[in-house]
Amino acid sequence: MREEEEEPTIVVAVDNNTTTTTTTTTKEEEEEVLLASPPHGLLERLKDYGQEDAFALWDELSIHQRQSLVNDIQSLDLSRIDRIIRCSLRSQGVPVAAIEPVPLSSVSTVEERTMDERERWWKMGLKAIADGKLAVLLLSGGQGTRLGSSDPKGCFNIGLPSGKSLFQIQAERILCVQKLAAQAASEGSNGSFSIHWYIMTSPFTDEATRRYFECHKYFGLEADQVTFFQQGTLPCVSKDGRFIMETPFVVAKAPDGNGGVYSALKYSRLLEDMAMRGIKYVDCYGVDNALVRVADPTFLGYFIDKGVASAAKVVRKAYPQEKVGVFVRRGKGGPLTVVEYSELDPSLASAINQQTGRLQYCWSNVCLHMFTLDFLNQVANGLEKDSVYHLAEKNIPSIHGYEMGLKLEQFVFDAFPYAPSTALFEVLREEEFAPVKNANGSNFDTPDSARLLVLRLHTRWVVAAGGFLTHSVPLYATGVEVSPLCSYSGENLEAICRGRTFHAPCEISF
Repeated sequence: MREEEEEPTIVVAVDNNTTTTTTTTTKEEEEEVLLASPPHGLLERLKDYGQEDAFALWDELSIHQRQSLVNDIQSLDLSRIDRIIRCSLRSQGVPVAAIEPVPLSSVSTVEERTMDERERWWKMGLKAIADGKLAVLLLSGGQGTRLGSSDPKGCFNIGLPSGKSLFQIQAERILCVQKLAAQAASEGSNGSFSIHWYIMTSPFTDEATRRYFECHKYFGLEADQVTFFQQGTLPCVSKDGRFIMETPFVVAKAPDGNGGVYSALKYSRLLEDMAMRGIKYVDCYGVDNALVRVADPTFLGYFIDKGVASAAKVVRKAYPQEKVGVFVRRGKGGPLTVVEYSELDPSLASAINQQTGRLQYCWSNVCLHMFTLDFLNQVANGLEKDSVYHLAEKNIPSIHGYEMGLKLEQFVFDAFPYAPSTALFEVLREEEFAPVKNANGSNFDTPDSARLLVLRLHTRWVVAAGGFLTHSVPLYATGVEVSPLCSYSGENLEAICRGRTFHAPCEISF
């Protein structure tokens, strides 16, 4: 033992002129005594919930590993987790109400939407934004693993001429809407209106996301108008509900799904933060859509006009077997909700509406939602009370190698059954839905396919504004990119484009 680590001694004088040396214990030795066996209170709590096997390998652990295990278990809300596990396992196989197609009265279709309605909703939305009533909520907990990147998905560059990431594109769309709202409110004034941006990360993406925004100076937004918060995690469990151990001293955990946003908002007290800011409406979307119209004034105006608690943008299903969830009505006169493609009977998936000649179940969910703040509060409390999570059977890393287990997840569309009223708003796939989910070389939803959707849409905008294009490769494989700082949805481009020729591929900016 080195000199500085020698045990301290205390010399005690006594009357008979002798001395006694008493040796005190070190902190490490105290811990060794305390952790000779699992803490009694914690072990009893685990036994109450049938999870005492978490301490099964205690005797094989070092002191530091034992302390890590104790800290890990103590960080878990055991009563809440037990309720979630029990309710979720019990819900499996429980009959659910039959589904019906969404009533036509609940959908605003593109073909039936009039120009007057569009203009009215656009103005209503801009006014609400100018009044500070809208917040934007981004679901960004995922990593770009399937894209071949360990970075947060929002950092991904899909190969546009500008080289902008998904985060930057979305930030600049917010900047553009703020400017449009200021102009509409002040007759061309350059007044400033701020849209608060709440960004949900996960334990795997939080630090990298914050650092990315700081390095890029929040892409022109004010730092104090962006709030980051983390979604939760839940233990992975076996089919009988017992914790799976990733290592002998760490419980295997996984993010609680994008529907974890509701409990995360509640426990982060951000619903209260929104109320303090005077926010009434929340635009919620997923990060992996290169064409998302963040804070869309038309959608917001439609939502306000309908006076509903929740709304969703939808696109028509491309073909019966397309792997997308669709909106349905659950039960006779029941609420609208989403059924995953794997849960929809093939005969229903291909059923035709005899009046329209189209699929009966045709309204695809693309994770573009609008909620009132009051409804978000209701959902956060309702989902927590019911505690029913989807069980996803996955290969879980464990002390036995990879083993089949269950991840507990909620989805953002789990909110809809709680809504007293929901309205759907059809948008065109080629204008608002360019998903980025799979690596290039896959059959669909790749960075290349998303990039081409963006370039083709923006090329149509430029041509409609009187511009011309030259190109050295076939036009179907290229196009121009319009900076979100120039135009939100194709408006105000005449002054930039009329009579000008652009060589594709290029970015059109100020």
